[in-house]
Amino acid sequence: MKNIKPIHEIAGTLNSVLQIDLSSKTFTKVQISEKLRKLYLGGKGIGLKLLYDRLKPGIDPLDKDNIIIIMTGVMAGTGGPCSGRFHTVFKSPLTGIIGSSSCGGSFGRQLKSSGWDGIILKGKFDTPVSIQIQNDTIEFLDASDLWGKDIPDAQVQIGTKNKDALVIGPAGENLVRFSNVASGYRYLGRCGLGAVMGSKNLKAIVAVKGKYSIVPVHKNQFRKHNKRANQYIIRNKISRMNRQFGTAANAKPIIKNNMLPVNNFTYGNHPKANDITGEVIKENHNTSYHTCKPCSILCGHKGKFDGKITNVPEYETLALLGANIGIFDPNKISRFNEICNKKGMDTISAGGTLAWVMEATQKGLVKTNLKFGSSKQIEKALETIANLEGFGKQMAKGSRELSNEFGGKEFAIQVKGLEMAGYDPRGAYGQGLAYAVANRGACHLSSFMIGFENLLGILNPHTIRSKPEFVKFLENMNAAVNSMDICLFTEYGITLETVLIKLTPHFVLSTLMQNVPSIAIALVDFSLYPKLFSAASGINLSSKDFLKAGERIHILERLMNVNEGIRKEDDTLPQRLLSEPQKDDSKKRKVPLEQMLKKYYKLRGYDKEGIPHQKILKKLGI
Repeated sequence: MKNIKPIHEIAGTLNSVLQIDLSSKTFTKVQISEKLRKLYLGGKGIGLKLLYDRLKPGIDPLDKDNIIIIMTGVMAGTGGPCSGRFHTVFKSPLTGIIGSSSCGGSFGRQLKSSGWDGIILKGKFDTPVSIQIQNDTIEFLDASDLWGKDIPDAQVQIGTKNKDALVIGPAGENLVRFSNVASGYRYLGRCGLGAVMGSKNLKAIVAVKGKYSIVPVHKNQFRKHNKRANQYIIRNKISRMNRQFGTAANAKPIIKNNMLPVNNFTYGNHPKANDITGEVIKENHNTSYHTCKPCSILCGHKGKFDGKITNVPEYETLALLGANIGIFDPNKISRFNEICNKKGMDTISAGGTLAWVMEATQKGLVKTNLKFGSSKQIEKALETIANLEGFGKQMAKGSRELSNEFGGKEFAIQVKGLEMAGYDPRGAYGQGLAYAVANRGACHLSSFMIGFENLLGILNPHTIRSKPEFVKFLENMNAAVNSMDICLFTEYGITLETVLIKLTPHFVLSTLMQNVPSIAIALVDFSLYPKLFSAASGINLSSKDFLKAGERIHILERLMNVNEGIRKEDDTLPQRLLSEPQKDDSKKRKVPLEQMLKKYYKLRGYDKEGIPHQKILKKLGI
């Protein structure tokens, strides 16, 4: 393969999406209009719109008629702040509704260098195949020699010189419902994309360096806005914590507030919990940066675990494949993480599923040798899930299906089929609402209320006041940022380091947020996002347009889920979180969901069943 130097410039976007029919091994070009770009931005937004126009409701997620859409945003390749990201949307085999996943790394930038803003995949190969893309040349390569290989081995065989690849492991090939897809050492983790690729006999998608370089349409403006954004990000307190300790920086404040999921969300803390904090891991495991490019946060770290240099487990892995299954030794959690990364499985869903099995075993609902704190059995269980061996075949379906089959629904810690992330909402009621209404299931990133309620401490976590307003605001904001497509972590710096917020005393800001959320939200200056978008794309976008686009994207995804049967009864939490306090909580708190949900529906323009009214659909042009 020749090392082709970029010889043409793309100013912003080419608005060209590669549509591939796997069944016929043919491909066509789909054009993205400027109007669609302004309405849906890119990334997740345009991906959802393309999926909405093509995917019939009711399709089995593992049927050949399911569609995978991979989209970049206008920032890919521009050198914008934390812009090494891309997004995928599809129907999830784990949840049965719309799945989405965002990923770091350089695949999106590499794809764009060939002149493609995205890929639409439909149909199914008859035998294992990999797709290789370089400029207008699309090759379908026999992947029978890659099939069955762990992800690192497959990546070595594919190679990394002038190319980046999306690769599934044995879990994806075996249709494990929470299997993921690797992009280098980053992962499209949630909702089971690996199984969708496996069902299509698609082992890998390889993007080879193309002939284009990416430049902003308005270079000087972009340079100015980019400089300011990076200054805000670098000096922000949360950014600095992530830079120093990785996402494990979240562990210490979560533990302090008794929100760490321990033994399947039975407890909120543990005597050994401090062992999995970022501070202790940094001290004991000689950590250093191992991050995406370009990035000014540097949350990705590597370190030495059991004598081997490997990725430092993310906070979610430390919580779900650690504390939630009774393990507090980072060396052991790193080993579990490594198995999941090799086989291609989401660590959050794997941990949530194992925790259910451990408790179900205690209660006599199933017969296994799994128990909280037993690391050897956990390693073996992860292997059996990936290979569909023994009871692993049942565990590969996730905790919702297990509880449907064997009982124990009240302690299956999932929403809409997606296992919950590592923040116990009995310690932060806004996060409880955010989990319940998140479009893809128990997702912490749809509306990361923990930031306000816990990390920053500017919203009282144990009141329902103002929570529906801020959940809605953050859902709209996050949907828009995910569609630019840049890292959500930039929001701390870009929104909190502006002059007005910095000069407002903490107690004043907190009082406003708690009592008059509309005024507090109006104070938030996120104008750097639309300014960066406009400078990169040449499309004029105001702050109002930006937030409205986020609302449009979120409501479209909700409508797609409604078309798959989602109703109010699905916008709930596991019974454990609604009716049982943590065993170590002296205040006996439970999540008061119903009152928040009613107000949230009204703010969103949904009817009492959670269905968007025609008025809001018309307003947003859906």
